[in-house]
Amino acid sequence: MLQIKCPCCGPRDHDEFRYAGDASVGRPAHTDADFERWYRYVFVRENPAGAHREYWQHVMGCRQWLIVERNTVNHTILSVNFSRGTPA
Repeated sequence: MLQIKCPCCGPRDHDEFRYAGDASVGRPAHTDADFERWYRYVFVRENPAGAHREYWQHVMGCRQWLIVERNTVNHTILSVNFSRGTPA
């Protein structure tokens, strides 16, 4: 089981958190009418082997949005930091 070290609550099982997607992908502006850009944002994702930044929310604790850097090969948590807002 993954353990995520919440900056507010300390180490917790990943069951207390909600995965919210790739933290390295930028969302197009709401006014952007480019279909291809929106298609790539919604449906096209990389599947990296190694370090990857992800949004997680501590829903069963402090409710903070976090950016978790996780190694996708061995599931080691490399870092946990506060997000600068909710993912778009």
